[in-house]
Amino acid sequence: MSLPSSAGDSPSNLRMQSVGLQRRLLVSVCLFLRLLTSAESQQVEQLVEEVQNVPVEVITESSPCSATCGLGLRTQTLCLLNDSRAAMEEKLPSGGEAEVTEKCRVRAVQCMDTWQCGLQTMTVTSGQRVEVDCVGDVMEATGRFSWRVSWRYARGIISTDDALLARWDAPELDRVVLDPVREEDAGTYRCDVQDAAYRRVKRAYWGIRVLPVGVLSLDYDSSLALWDEGEKNQTEEEEEQRKIFPFALLAMGVSVAVAGVFAALLRGYEAMKRIRRRRRGI
Repeated sequence: MSLPSSAGDSPSNLRMQSVGLQRRLLVSVCLFLRLLTSAESQQVEQLVEEVQNVPVEVITESSPCSATCGLGLRTQTLCLLNDSRAAMEEKLPSGGEAEVTEKCRVRAVQCMDTWQCGLQTMTVTSGQRVEVDCVGDVMEATGRFSWRVSWRYARGIISTDDALLARWDAPELDRVVLDPVREEDAGTYRCDVQDAAYRRVKRAYWGIRVLPVGVLSLDYDSSLALWDEGEKNQTEEEEEQRKIFPFALLAMGVSVAVAGVFAALLRGYEAMKRIRRRRRGI
C-alpha cells in the first residue's frame, strides 16, 4: 500500500525552487560583475588622471657634441611645460607651441656623431717626447672604468689599411708615450675603444714620422706655420713703420724750419756786420 506524497515534494515545486535558485544566482553574478567593472573603471580613471597630471619636460636648448668623432658629451636644458595635460592631449594654444615654465634643469648626455676619427699625422725629431691620448674624451663621457681599448701598430709606414696593422700591447693602456722617441718608433698607431657593452665608440689613427737630429723637416703644416709667422712679423714691422712715419716726417719738417730760421738769422747778422763796416769806413 503506497503512502501519499506531500505537496512540498511534488516535481513542479522542485522545478520552481530550482528556477528561483538559478535566477538568484544569476542576479548575484551580474551584480558582482557590475561592481567589479565599476571599480575597474574608477581605477582606470584615476590612473588616467595621474598620468595626465605628471609633469612633462621638454628640451629647450642643446649644445653641440663635445667630440667631433668618438664618444662625447652634450649639455641639454630641460624645462617643465606650463600645461602638461593640454600638451599631452595636443590641445596647444593658437601659436602652436607649448608654454614652458622657468623651472629648468641642465643635464649632460652622451653623444656620438661618428666613431671613425680618421688619420692624424705628426713629424717629430728623434729624442723628443711624443704622447698620444686615445680615451681622454671617452673617459670624460663614460667614466674611468667604463671602457675597453686595444692598440694596433704598423712599423715604418703611414696607412689606414687595417691589413697592415698588427696587434700591439701598449705599456700604458689608455695612451702611447714615447719618451724619448726613436726612429724605429715611426709608423701608424691605431686605437679602438669600446664601452662596457662592447660597442665600438671610437677608432683613431696616428701617423708618426721621426726625423734624425739636424734634419730639416719638410712638413707642409710646419713650414706653412713658419711662413705665416714670418709674414706676421713682417706685417707687424710694416705697421710699426707706418705708425712712426708721420712722427719722422714731422721731426724732419721741424728740423728744416729750425735750419731755415737759423740761416735767416745768420744772414741778417752778416748783413748788419757789413753795414757797420761801411759806416766806419765813411
